[in-house]
Amino acid sequence: MSNKFATTPPVTETAVTYPGVGRRLISMVYETLLAFAVLFLPFLIFEFIVQARHTPALEHTRQALLFLVLGAYFIHQWSREGQTLAMRTWRLKVIRPGHAHLSLQTAAVRYLLSWMWVLPALIVSAVLHLEKWQALGAIGVGILAWAMTAFLDADRQFLHDKLTGTRLVQLPPLPKKKKQASAA
Repeated sequence: MSNKFATTPPVTETAVTYPGVGRRLISMVYETLLAFAVLFLPFLIFEFIVQARHTPALEHTRQALLFLVLGAYFIHQWSREGQTLAMRTWRLKVIRPGHAHLSLQTAAVRYLLSWMWVLPALIVSAVLHLEKWQALGAIGVGILAWAMTAFLDADRQFLHDKLTGTRLVQLPPLPKKKKQASAA
């Protein structure tokens, strides 16, 4: 029995190409949409348990739940195959040169550092008591600033990959399936 996701060829050092910043950002938009699906059931259960109440303690619990559920998803996917569903779709893979796969520790550190896309803006928003649209604007500026870190690296790797020793690579396209002649 074959796994339909097992079609990803192994990445060799000689065959590595690096995706452009735009391709990675578009993949991240798709990843954000998929994250809503990953979060749906845990949040549905949580809201049922707390009867959708809103208190400061419950708001912090919601934030912790988001952090933990997304962490479990990304760490599991990166350490298992080096790809999330969005990364598979865009033919991207996170690797650590010289290693067969990412260790749980490397994937966890990469996950923590990836929060730098939004964490500084969230802190600034909280300290300055920014309203919803202002806070959203600050997050947008933070995302743009972190994306610019790719231009500090010759291979256009983001800072969290540089710090963890990981690389985001572009996989070659899958071979096209040949159409079978229809029987008359």
